[in-house]
Amino acid sequence: MRPINDRVVVKPAPAEEKTKGGIIIPDTAKEKPLRGEVVAVGPGKDGNLMTVQVGDIVLYGKYAGQELLHEGEQYLIMREDDILVIL
Repeated sequence: MRPINDRVVVKPAPAEEKTKGGIIIPDTAKEKPLRGEVVAVGPGKDGNLMTVQVGDIVLYGKYAGQELLHEGEQYLIMREDDILVIL
């Protein structure tokens, strides 16, 4: 996959299975993860270079990105502006 312009492909982190206290979270109560690893970065848009790089762990907004299923793996395609922070 090779995104265009200022797009970034992110592999979401798996949802938490247990709380810190050891309580198992059922599938119906699991929240969509808000962090993931950048797997592909576009070249940028209008001469602006991209800030994120492949391999960065990032946090993004709750409704950011478009979901994509590619070769059995779940990914998100989003604009670099949708990324809130690089961890």
